Amino acid sequence: MIHPTAQVDADARLGRGVEVGPYSIIGPGVEIGDGCVIGPHVVIRGPSRIGTENRFFQFCSIGDAPQDKKYAGEPTYLEIGDRNVFREYVTVNRGTTQDRGITRLGNDNWIMIGAHIAHDCEVGNHTIFSNNASIAGHVMVGDHAILGGFTLVHQFCKIGAHCFTAMGSVISKDVPPYVLVSGHMAAPHGLNTEGLKRRGFSPEVLRLLRQSYKLLYKSGLPVEEAIAAISSLDPGCPELNYLTDFLRQASRGIVR
Repeated sequence: MIHPTAQVDADARLGRGVEVGPYSIIGPGVEIGDGCVIGPHVVIRGPSRIGTENRFFQFCSIGDAPQDKKYAGEPTYLEIGDRNVFREYVTVNRGTTQDRGITRLGNDNWIMIGAHIAHDCEVGNHTIFSNNASIAGHVMVGDHAILGGFTLVHQFCKIGAHCFTAMGSVISKDVPPYVLVSGHMAAPHGLNTEGLKRRGFSPEVLRLLRQSYKLLYKSGLPVEEAIAAISSLDPGCPELNYLTDFLRQASRGIVR
């Protein structure tokens, strides 16, 4: 299953049924789980641990050194979960010692052409990065977030679960969960209602989230007071608790 022109380092560990295409390079310290498909002209460097049934299309660069001038060759890591798809020209860098030393992606993510995931980022599960979406270092992206084409995210920002960023969004502050943003600079434009419906959010939860959005963005309340008001809507609602926890932990302020 390894093409004769591919280069697989003796130190690399490949699981059962792994395919490696023509002219691809698998470096030392790379672990690849069962059933992965590595297309032609793909470079994967380590230390990197890759789960099962991932697919890498041609010209991907995975696990190379971080684009950080402070990086001096320290052993840092990349960890990728299961069933992710990386389309052409995707780049994913390892972490740095200035952070936790690891870049981490979860499961079932769809990373499209030309997307970039920088050092020390943490990407959840079931996300979509549309063509040329790029996140700078230390960014966190929650589950089911969708980044539109050419979205740019500043370092240290947090993108909440179930967000949607429109094409060309430029994001320099945290994006709360469930919110749709667009523009340069990005501004909120309501809830990601269609996405939430598709993922089975109940009418009652949607009603509470609409109220929360109005409190956060339409009431004129300072963020701290909006958080308190949202918390009082239904203290037992997990979706609201996730929202208020995110808002309390926002380190760069939120898009408003």
